[in-house]
Amino acid sequence: MSLGPGWTGYQWFLALMMLITGSINTLTTKFADLQKAPGKPGTPVHDFNHPFLQASGMFIGEFSCLVVFKIWVWYHRCKKQPVDVGNQNFNPLVFLAPALCDMTGTSLMYIGLNLTYASSFQMLRGAVIIFTGLLSVAFLGRKLKMHHWVGIFFVLIGLILVGVSDFIFKSPDSNGLGSNGVITGDLLILMAQVIAAIQMVVEEKFVSGLNIPPMQGVGWEGLFGFTVLTTLLFPFYFMKVGPPFGANPRGVFEDALDGLWQISNNVNIALGVFGTIISIAFFNFAGLSVTKEMSATTRMVLDSVRTLVIWVFSLAVGWEDFQYLQLIGFLILLSGTAVYNDMLFVPLLRRFGIIGSVPLASPDERKPLIQDDA
Repeated sequence: MSLGPGWTGYQWFLALMMLITGSINTLTTKFADLQKAPGKPGTPVHDFNHPFLQASGMFIGEFSCLVVFKIWVWYHRCKKQPVDVGNQNFNPLVFLAPALCDMTGTSLMYIGLNLTYASSFQMLRGAVIIFTGLLSVAFLGRKLKMHHWVGIFFVLIGLILVGVSDFIFKSPDSNGLGSNGVITGDLLILMAQVIAAIQMVVEEKFVSGLNIPPMQGVGWEGLFGFTVLTTLLFPFYFMKVGPPFGANPRGVFEDALDGLWQISNNVNIALGVFGTIISIAFFNFAGLSVTKEMSATTRMVLDSVRTLVIWVFSLAVGWEDFQYLQLIGFLILLSGTAVYNDMLFVPLLRRFGIIGSVPLASPDERKPLIQDDA
């Protein structure tokens, strides 16, 4: 059965799953950040501020993709059915470097999300286009075309407007740090996009040609990320730092035990944390499937709709106030993303014969650089 613009029922299911689980992932993380609960016995009620513990949970969700992949292969082999497992003759350590990038970038983003707004968090992640484009030129030998540079310019203007809206016009977030805390969160999210871009370039250069099933690749990155980050939680427990990075009763970089106590003492925090773990697993599956079944462009459009859903929900529940400048910034950011992906302006110019058609890109050039797994 075909629905809508030539989509099958299964494709609609994948698109809705990606949109819903992707939105839930950011919203449940922010929901947990807004909760308060007592921690270890003897400590007062305080904010749930545990970005590294939350990032560890996200990697559990990614690792579950590897478990699902193994079960899927085992099931088909038990049924004596043919199954395409791609290339299995690879060293899993090839995913260690991307996992370290993912770990660092995700941790920075979760710290930033604790300080800023859920909508700004999602919008500012669009900066990955800028850094991925520039790094692909420097390290992958790509040549960006005019629409890439125009798209990057629009994205930059949109990001500036979103940042200005947060700093000047919006009311202080619940972290109590006011505009300075919000802009610190925004800057941390932008820094994380540099690391995310490095991760994508590393995957493009060292992993993409190995024909490894995407679910398996995401799972290995999740395993390495969880192992390394969980190990780091031990020294983080003793590292004294100042606010906003040590916003826990002991003032350390990460008090994972305090976070676990808070999860057990407040069902809302538990729901938020487990919602993040479960949603990231389904989001990765849906996102990879959308890219395979439809296109990377469809995935980009759905990701933009996800940003809108997160923003509307945040406004509806009173997590933030509406600001017209952020709306303008979001529209410009969205336009820049569309231009970068050759979806706006340039196709219209070709259609009306203002510019000539261009030859089809090679398979390597058509491969999407932007593959957001979180």
